[in-house]
Amino acid sequence: MHDDPPPSDPSPRTPPEPPPTPATTPRLAWILWGVGVLAYVVAILHRTSFGVAGLDASDRFGASGGMLASFTVLQLLVYAGLQIPVGLLLDRVGPRWMIAGGALLMAAGQGLLALSSGLGTAVAARVLVGAGDAMTFISVLGVVTRWFPARRVPLVTQLTGLLGQLGQVLSAVPLVVLLHGPGWTAAFGSAASLGVLVGVLALAVLRNGPPGGGKDGKAGGGKGGKAGAGDRAAAPTLAEVGRNLADSWRHPGTRLGLWSHFTTQFSANTFTLMWGFPYLVSGHGLDPAAASALLTVLVLATMVSGPLIGALVARYPLRRSLLVLGIVGLMVTAWTVTLAVPPPAPTWLLVVLVLCVALGGPGSMIGFDFARTFNPPGRQGTATGIVNAGGFVAALVAILLIGVVLDVMSPGREFTPEAFRAAWTVQVLFWGAGLVGVLRTRALARRRMAEEGVRVPPLRESLRRRAEARAEARAEARGKVGCR
Repeated sequence: MHDDPPPSDPSPRTPPEPPPTPATTPRLAWILWGVGVLAYVVAILHRTSFGVAGLDASDRFGASGGMLASFTVLQLLVYAGLQIPVGLLLDRVGPRWMIAGGALLMAAGQGLLALSSGLGTAVAARVLVGAGDAMTFISVLGVVTRWFPARRVPLVTQLTGLLGQLGQVLSAVPLVVLLHGPGWTAAFGSAASLGVLVGVLALAVLRNGPPGGGKDGKAGGGKGGKAGAGDRAAAPTLAEVGRNLADSWRHPGTRLGLWSHFTTQFSANTFTLMWGFPYLVSGHGLDPAAASALLTVLVLATMVSGPLIGALVARYPLRRSLLVLGIVGLMVTAWTVTLAVPPPAPTWLLVVLVLCVALGGPGSMIGFDFARTFNPPGRQGTATGIVNAGGFVAALVAILLIGVVLDVMSPGREFTPEAFRAAWTVQVLFWGAGLVGVLRTRALARRRMAEEGVRVPPLRESLRRRAEARAEARAEARGKVGCR
């Protein structure tokens, strides 16, 4: 059996279905998607920029490791906390204004950070970046669902996530060059300028939906793409939001997605958003250019592994949890070996580490697939929000704990290799909790599937059936050749 598990029956009180999309993809759809992807790339640049500037920020603000970690923790907290409000606002005003507004909000945050010399204004700047970031990805997906036919939406969504990772390359290479050349103000001022450019471009080019899609309250793009009354879908009431949230949480498949996202994503986020660059430089003695190169390798590995993991999920939907467990196993092994070696570790081992850590991003997307297949369309947005919170909550707590350990073990503000070696071991707590959550909710989800008439055969039985099917196919082929 290789079909997706059937979703639960949709409640009659769920919000209306999204508007129909065209059967073919117009050229304009690709242009609009390109602008949306550009906005997402720049959002990832803004999101990860503070991670590569951690050592510079320590000198500029006189901040300890715990203080620096709190910057990113607050940014992630704002991002996670705004997911549901942003979704409701997206239904009201459409993706055009949301993407443009998010870009300009992040630009304001980066501009403030470029000029700030005190902790207070720097914290406010990262709050603005987190708020604008929260508005971007979900709104770009809104462009995808409104302009592309349903059969193309999964592929374009995957491409959106992959291409967005180019933002990490921008933060790891040109931003680092600016930091160690013209300096802090020039680096973050340039990022702010890029954000303004993207915001203006989004406002000028994007359209909320195809012409004629604004009937009956469904999303469409009126003349010039402006969101009129007919462009806006009726937003769910607070009572409906509460019911969808409760129903989504009660389904073990949603919680399986949350724990999958939690366990796979946090290590990659912690590495790229805050502590990876300082770890490579102060923990292993790499120069900034070499550390930037390794972060670029991580991004490229993420982009290459994403389609492969997606293909495996599509081909073996009943083995998605095994794929999650395998990815976590590779990350745990790589970190265990790296931390067991006295620093500095050999370059080849650091390359292996970043390649394994890179699997966490695409692996976390499996959690969204659980949300999709275990929930009816009317509450998939809510379920996706629950899943998305998992990895970000784990990451922000891990970032904070690593900062605390670094402060305790490092004399002054110089982070020592041994301090980093001890700090990264806090990941064991998250892997342990996550694996328990995955195994527990997988059992509950399979029990629910069995009640709905979907049986998940044991892996050994599935492999035996596949071998028998291949043998029968070969025998049939030989028989056809013999008859000739």
